Amino acid sequence: MKTILTNKHIYIKTRKRALQCYIEPVLMYGCEAWTISKQIQNKLEAIEMWFLRRMLRIPWTAKKTNERVLNEANKRRSLVRTIRKRQATFLGHVMRRGKLEHLVTTGKFEGKEVEEDKGRR
Repeated sequence: MKTILTNKHIYIKTRKRALQCYIEPVLMYGCEAWTISKQIQNKLEAIEMWFLRRMLRIPWTAKKTNERVLNEANKRRSLVRTIRKRQATFLGHVMRRGKLEHLVTTGKFEGKEVEEDKGRR
């Protein structure tokens, strides 16, 4: 995909679409189950900027800010936002399903309380 994404004869809009259709799904595989810490979020944002810089052929030695690169690409950061949206969608699916995943997520089990458990509360 490098030859397609870095080809100056292909419109930037087409290259961004190729990135969105072919590379981002591979990158985000299984993201619904990820726990995103600040460190992982920074790495995801860095890889998103790395893709854009490669597409625009901006070397890492060029002193261009990320905002400037985003303006040149006419794009906003969207990778982390997309992952969060997919996680929320998956959580909604789990909560509506009402099976084992729902029980594990909520921690609510139906049944009788054991007498010795009542005394501890």
